[in-house]
Amino acid sequence: MEPPRCAAAGPPGLQLGGLAEPADLPDPEFLDRYQVHRVGGRDITEYWMPADDVGEAGLLFWRFESLHDVPVGFGGLEIHGRDALLRSVVILPRLREIGMGRAIVEMLETEAAARQCRAIYLLTTSQAEFFARLGYAPCGRPDVPEGIAASRQFTTLCPATADVMIKRVG
Repeated sequence: MEPPRCAAAGPPGLQLGGLAEPADLPDPEFLDRYQVHRVGGRDITEYWMPADDVGEAGLLFWRFESLHDVPVGFGGLEIHGRDALLRSVVILPRLREIGMGRAIVEMLETEAAARQCRAIYLLTTSQAEFFARLGYAPCGRPDVPEGIAASRQFTTLCPATADVMIKRVG
């Protein structure tokens, strides 16, 4: 049986590479190949998001690529009934500031809507302004649905100081 594909069609220059597996995530060989060890004097690992649970059932992570099969980034959704948790949107540093992040988030939002989700939640420690520009609003932790609040992303992978945001999609 073929794995589920993201329902959204990407913008020109961006395509889905398929559902990501733990082996797809950046490792030393990947980083060497795309020469992204250091960006702005910082170690590249500072740019990656928590993804220790990528291989777990029920989590959907996609690999996004250019039309020439060059990796652009990763993004995921965790579906909890009629709500979704936007997970680990990562863009390769050399491809930032050209709209790829926005495009990936829009594709994930389309996927959440196709799965009948009414709201998308997210946690961020550094990108609240970016997500606010995409229509996400601050949300209090007590207002987060139980399934989302019980996820590993909320309970262990992200710090309690992370900003919680929401966007209604349905």
